[in-house]
Amino acid sequence: MAEEIKQPYKFDSLANYKFSERALIRIADIGFYVVIGLVCRTIRWDTVGLEHLANIEAEKRVPIFCLWHDRLFAGTYFLRDRGIVVITSQSRDGEYIARFLKRFGFGTVRGSSTRGGVKALVEMIRLMRVGLPMAFTVDGPRGPRYEAKTGAVLLAKKTGNPMVPFSVECEKFWTVKSWDRLQIPKPFTRAKFVVASPIDVSPDSEDGAIEKKRNELQHSLDDLTAGYLRQT
Repeated sequence: MAEEIKQPYKFDSLANYKFSERALIRIADIGFYVVIGLVCRTIRWDTVGLEHLANIEAEKRVPIFCLWHDRLFAGTYFLRDRGIVVITSQSRDGEYIARFLKRFGFGTVRGSSTRGGVKALVEMIRLMRVGLPMAFTVDGPRGPRYEAKTGAVLLAKKTGNPMVPFSVECEKFWTVKSWDRLQIPKPFTRAKFVVASPIDVSPDSEDGAIEKKRNELQHSLDDLTAGYLRQT
């Protein structure tokens, strides 16, 4: 792998942060890595729809994984060590998130819908063209909850790779009091990793077609989480 392709998987320097900020970033980084690993190793996993990923691989394409932000905890663990690249914000919070994701074998590109988003999208296009898979929390980084944005659609348009909606449905979990109501699986629960049919986006799609594909992605993810939504 060329040096420039290895870059997304390397830890960024913390030299521009104050000592206290560096300490907090490292504590949060290690803390999240340890907690996610300890909890998720106890989960009893079931899978549905993995044939969709096998078909994409057979076509010599790479997936653009799409999920809701509240499924990030268990989703991170299930998709670990696959070289998937994700977008994280340029904030201090984004720094420790990027670091613990890299410990799980992810790469990161820094940016968000409000800061550095275009630059991040250009970098993701470049990395996909050399064969790296991508992932989006499509209602992140700050919501609204369960409202898909267009970043994954634009990436699919530019690269010819399919969006792959998926969800992780845990039988038992705690809910964090945050904008996304993040789900923390309870130890030894059963969880289902569910992959929906891939969604392709034509390279000549204009605004109307892009919105149609965003709606298709929205409905696919809504369908995946319908059972959970009926209980909340």
